[in-house]
Order: sequence, then structure tokens, then C-alpha cells
Amino acid sequence: MQPEKGNPDILVDEGMVCAAFRRAGVVSGDTVLIHGSLSSMGWVQGGPECVFNGILAAAAPGGTVCIPTLWFNGKEERNHPELFDVKTSPAFNGALAEGMRKDSRSFRSHHFSHSISAIGARAEELTAGHENCGPSPSPWSETGFGIGSPWQRLYEWNALYAFIGVDFAVCTMKHYIESRMVLRLLTLLPSAEERQQRCAELSKDRKHILWPFLNNQRMEELLARQGVLQKTKLGSATLRAVRTAPLVD
Repeated sequence: MQPEKGNPDILVDEGMVCAAFRRAGVVSGDTVLIHGSLSSMGWVQGGPECVFNGILAAAAPGGTVCIPTLWFNGKEERNHPELFDVKTSPAFNGALAEGMRKDSRSFRSHHFSHSISAIGARAEELTAGHENCGPSPSPWSETGFGIGSPWQRLYEWNALYAFIGVDFAVCTMKHYIESRMVLRLLTLLPSAEERQQRCAELSKDRKHILWPFLNNQRMEELLARQGVLQKTKLGSATLRAVRTAPLVD
């Protein structure tokens, strides 16, 4: 989807962000994963930092805010994972992502396509070891959504997953779900040789050959019917939120 068009006449400050995220279900000590459009909220006083600080206030004490900071976008100049630099490679997925990457407080996980950047009490813990996590199949290498990756931690910690002015069309967590599905199916095969052969058929060099991409819109509809998807407003934007455990399970 295209992000919602924001109303620049609405002024958004840290207090409004804090209040909106508390309405969405944030509690003390929470880890909050966000996707979003900065402009969808209106005129955000202080830019991305205002959003991060407001979320941290909602999750205080001991809260953490994080966002995917995605570098690989399929273009030839970014089609070489070895060129990724965890400190300098920009995020292509919007002003909030790039704002967090540049924030002096943030930690970033080391993965060329699906890194996570985070600020707060558990930021370093969340982002550590992405490049060395256990293998789990995906079109973006076996560490992208691997065992012990930040994505698995977000599931295990039952993080609040929030969408600001965007819907589930940008739900990156679904790739973790897909990877788990494929891993379970591969374990049913009788031999390691056959598992390796089938895994090689799923994807090659970041080109999707055979992969069970879930339907984002259907996911959102199902979560809404189950009553686990929360909706409120943040400035002029719709704020959607769901816990990662019911989303994945």
C-alpha cells in the first residue's frame, strides 16, 4: 500500500506518541517493533527522534524500540551482500528507519537484507549475533530469519509490532513465519541429503524460485477477526498493533 497521506496541520509531539502507543497496548519493559510513515502522522515535532522517544516513554522503564533497517533492495548495486556495511549502509525503507540507523543511541544487527536497529534497554541484546545465528531457510540467506536472530528474539519476547500509517503490506515479520513453516516441512524429509536438495530449490542468489509467501492482507483480516489486532490514531495516522506471539503462532 501507499502510506496514508498525513495532515500537516496536526502537530505531533512526544506526549502524543506516548499516549497513542499506550492505547495500542505498550506496557513497561516492552520491546516495540515499528514500521511506519513519518509524514502520515502530520507535522512531527523533532522528526524520527520524537517518535522513538515517545515510544520509549510509553515502555518506560526498561523499554526498547526497534525497526527494520533494510539495505538490500534488489538493485544491482546492492546485489552483493559483501558490500553491506553495518555502520554506513543506508536503509531504503523510509525516514523512520534511516532516522534510527543514524541515531547515536542505536545498535544495528549485521545482516545485509534484514537488519534490525534498536534503541533502549535491550537494544544491544536484541541486535547481537545476527550474522552468526543458526540456519533457517529464506531467499535472503539462512541467517536472515535464522535461529537466534533478532527476528526470533522479537517472537520469543512477544514484542508489540506496530504499523504507523501503513498496513500489513509491509509486514516483514511474515518472512520469519514463512521460514519457520519451511523449516518444519524440511524436517519431515527422511535424509539430510534430501533436505539439502529441497532447500536449494527454494531460492538461489536472492531470486525467489519457490517460496510460500503469505498473503499480507489475509493475515491482517484474520488477526482482526481474532480480536488481537488493535487500532487507534496517532496524529492523522492509523496505528495498528499486534503482539508477535499470536501473529507467529
